[in-house]
Amino acid sequence: MSALGRVRERPVSHFGRPAETDKRTLRREFLAVRSRLTAADVRVSATALAGRALELPELAHAGTVAAYVSVGSEPGTLALLDALRARGVRVLLPALLPDNDLDWGAYTGEDSLARVQHGGKMALFEPSGERLGPDAVTDADVVLLPGLAVDARGMRLGRGGGSYDRVLARLERAGAHPALVVLLYDSEVVEHVPEEPHDRPVHAVVTPSGTRRFREA
Repeated sequence: MSALGRVRERPVSHFGRPAETDKRTLRREFLAVRSRLTAADVRVSATALAGRALELPELAHAGTVAAYVSVGSEPGTLALLDALRARGVRVLLPALLPDNDLDWGAYTGEDSLARVQHGGKMALFEPSGERLGPDAVTDADVVLLPGLAVDARGMRLGRGGGSYDRVLARLERAGAHPALVVLLYDSEVVEHVPEEPHDRPVHAVVTPSGTRRFREA
């Protein structure tokens, strides 16, 4: 049985502890499970994830989608990015700035990506072309978010770097209201994750087996 199958049997419930400590504990647990996934697990899940995501009405009608390139054992996104481009969608990808904010550039195929090592952090695949500025994300009709888990209220557990907290705050300041969709494995949709005052719920989660909505976009 794959690690994906095993993790479904593990209940995830953490209550009564400070939110940030709780988040760190959960991040370690989810990352440990992902680290046990095989390349075949990731590949099969990526194909299924793309198929499910492309069924979303929000993506069917989107002119611009802000997304990201998955790395390591994250739910794979490249198949989805290429399918969106084939539909004529303008796809924006992030580039990490020194302060952990995100700049953006256009995705025009795998040859438009550059592998960038950010200090001691993991290497990321970023757009190699023109930088459009951090505010470019406000043009997106849909923002696809990375994460480690989401709960029954739509609260997302991120990796803790704060980059997407800045993105969501920027969207709010601009009065922009794109659909917020997190891409996860099936086992990462859980009953509860800790939240802090700045956290905002997503509209939907897409996993290899389906979509769950939390609120209307």
